[in-house]
Amino acid sequence: MTTLIVIDQPPYGSWTGREALDMTFSLAAFDQPAAILFLGAGVNWLCKGQAADAVGQKSVEKNLAAAALFGVEKILVDAQACAQYGLEFDDLLSGSTPSESISETLSQFSRVVFAG
Repeated sequence: MTTLIVIDQPPYGSWTGREALDMTFSLAAFDQPAAILFLGAGVNWLCKGQAADAVGQKSVEKNLAAAALFGVEKILVDAQACAQYGLEFDDLLSGSTPSESISETLSQFSRVVFAG
């Protein structure tokens, strides 16, 4: 039974996404299968080379790099949202898997939790 955590908020300006990321890591650390899906403005979490210090925060890149260490099964990203935000897959952090069909992706998981 894998839980999918959906993050549709931008990486900075709100703690909602970071709390969802913490929840995902906690699930995985306690051997509860977990994955993350980034939708809408949430795809910006996966951009390489973020300058978070410009907004007085730490970059989320390091947090996401720890996903494999915690045992997070997949980091999924909405391909349509990437196109909407002008992101190519080369712009995204390694380990991100594009999803062409969100409804298909959601149906693959037994539990889906929306962060926002």
